[in-house]
Amino acid sequence: MLETTNLLVLTGSSIVAIAMLGMVWAWSWKGWLEFKRQQLTTGTGVADEAMPVAQVGNRIELADLRERVKKLEAIAAGVDL
Repeated sequence: MLETTNLLVLTGSSIVAIAMLGMVWAWSWKGWLEFKRQQLTTGTGVADEAMPVAQVGNRIELADLRERVKKLEAIAAGVDL
């Protein structure tokens, strides 16, 4: 079996290693958030490239909704399309 001092050294070094990993993870997370914040403020990134496609999709969807409204108004007025 392990002696008490060996167990204490092993436990202490494990806690220190976990603390170091946590600090590295937090530092990396902070850097990633800063990078994303910089992308948003400068306007560069993947989201900007996809924006025109989204606008075209919105226009198509809006035109489709207008067409449906016209059809419903025609039905309500009793006009046969």
